Amino acid sequence: MEKINIKLPDGSIKEYQKGVTVLDVAKDISEGLARVVLGALVNGDVKGLQETIDEDADVRFVKFEDKEGKEIFWHTSAHIMALAVKRLFPDVKFAIGPAIDDGFYYDFDTEHRFTPEDLEMIEQEMEKIVKENHVLERFVVPRNDALEYFKNKQEAYKVELIEDLPEDEEISFYKLGEFTDLCAGPHLLNTKKVKAIKLLSIAGAYWRGDEKNKMLQRIYGISFEKKKDLEEYLNRLEEAKKRDHRKLGKELDLFSIHEEGPGFPFFHPKGMIIRNILEDFWKKEHVKRGYGEVKTPIILSEDLWHQSGHWDHYKENMYFTEIDEKGYAIKPMNCPGSILIYKSGLHSYRDLPLRWGELGLVHRHELSGALHGLMRVRSFTQDDAHIFCLPSQVKDELKQVIDLADYVYDIFGFKYHVELSTRPENSMGTDEQWEIATNGLREALVEKGIDYIVNEGDGAFYGPKIDFHLQDAIGRTWQCGTIQLDFQMPERFDLVYVDKDNEKKRPVMIHRTILGSIERFLGILIEHFAGKFPVWIAPVQAIVLPISDKFNDYAYEIKKEMEQKGLRVSVDDRAEKIGYKIREARLQRIPYMLVVGEKEVENRLVSVNKRDKGDIGQYSIEDFIGMILEEVENKTR
Repeated sequence: MEKINIKLPDGSIKEYQKGVTVLDVAKDISEGLARVVLGALVNGDVKGLQETIDEDADVRFVKFEDKEGKEIFWHTSAHIMALAVKRLFPDVKFAIGPAIDDGFYYDFDTEHRFTPEDLEMIEQEMEKIVKENHVLERFVVPRNDALEYFKNKQEAYKVELIEDLPEDEEISFYKLGEFTDLCAGPHLLNTKKVKAIKLLSIAGAYWRGDEKNKMLQRIYGISFEKKKDLEEYLNRLEEAKKRDHRKLGKELDLFSIHEEGPGFPFFHPKGMIIRNILEDFWKKEHVKRGYGEVKTPIILSEDLWHQSGHWDHYKENMYFTEIDEKGYAIKPMNCPGSILIYKSGLHSYRDLPLRWGELGLVHRHELSGALHGLMRVRSFTQDDAHIFCLPSQVKDELKQVIDLADYVYDIFGFKYHVELSTRPENSMGTDEQWEIATNGLREALVEKGIDYIVNEGDGAFYGPKIDFHLQDAIGRTWQCGTIQLDFQMPERFDLVYVDKDNEKKRPVMIHRTILGSIERFLGILIEHFAGKFPVWIAPVQAIVLPISDKFNDYAYEIKKEMEQKGLRVSVDDRAEKIGYKIREARLQRIPYMLVVGEKEVENRLVSVNKRDKGDIGQYSIEDFIGMILEEVENKTR
């Protein structure tokens, strides 16, 4: 029997017979390990415990806390749900049921309209299936046999999926109880680990995401190994609902979206205050780091987008128009504009690096079902920058961008992790260019001592990238900043500089954003702070609350004095009780409430009520102004 070598994360190598199962390798290492792992990463591919290893391999076992472990766990949970639905609604037809970032879903075709009560019933049936402790059996059949099986079952969606596969391909199936599904896996060994299940919602979903196809019913769910983990997750969901930026955006009068412009946000005066503060902060930090600011048009010739490659790789996401009988496109990205500025002059090696920042408005077509407040829009302002540099300067420039991102995220209190995204299928350029670019990003991360996850095949079509994923106050992650290393655009646009030997050479182009987009970052901030913005970005930093109208003059005097120091202050001079005014100010998440009555007028004081602390005592106007100015200066959170 042929032998294979398996290399473990600690560097040790073990020899096994070809065809050994992932489970048998785990058992050989330790029975305890075999009990807790869900599968393994085998030469970069995720495999279930029941799958075999047929060649020399690097093997890393995964548990539920690993991303790959969750993928296995939630994929199996989707199959458990499908079996439960099959038992309760025998006429249902099955589409697809994958694991997703937060749980799983399955798409069903049935005349029955699922209700919240149905979800409870399906959940109970799922729990019953788990207790039955089914083993998930994997088997492989020839393509024609697979087609015949699903044609006999009248499962048209499965037939269509198989017909799209190569003719010589063998098809893998997974059997769970009386439910057999077309599936590449991976899956759990059996159902017994799925101890906590919650079905969350029902939504419509077009087959294969195409609105020309039939609308199916999608059931979303989540599952865990322990009930307490499910409880914590549901509590986070409730907290997320309270923090929903769409709800808070309306309550705090920050922005709105109207049916006359779906996906095109309208910013109100208070929202513009935060937006302008973010942009001013961004501009000042870039000036400090040697960036110049540029502005490029939002409409440019169609020919430009052919030259850049966006026409071939991004056309479906673009908007078009016609001017003087010629085709134009509304820009989905800012980079070609910066390239045209570069080409407008001659550059020596002494001029590089050139660092140009642009708060550039871009438009991208998103399907209406994907739109989500400020998080997914059709027009947004990218905090872009493009750096044109010598090959020898690339690593230092990358490290400086990483430092800037780290500084900015720390200001807002975000922790983050980094992902390195490699060459996608629809890419431009040579293998050598991609290897040089990817290694350049990898080396910069290593030299900065930053741990990173490799995200295979998720780079931009013109280059690999580093993505920053921010973690907010309730543990959710958001992809914001990105750094892309690009050898393609300089080639396509024939960008050159003159080197010290008077020869023309090609510069390297670095694309990067820090916030990602102003709109989305503002949405993230609303949810991160639950609308309770730090004083330096709060639209209203303090509100003066006179106890009665005879103290209004003093209230407005305080307002004027604070405004002269650049602070944002309002007065609530309504004929309402002071308790009511404080409650209203709290609902508006205003950081400071300044109560004024007779004693305050006599001694030129303010009684200070702080947003999350309540009454913190009396201050002279001068001392209070000094305190709040210090918070603004230090950007205190």
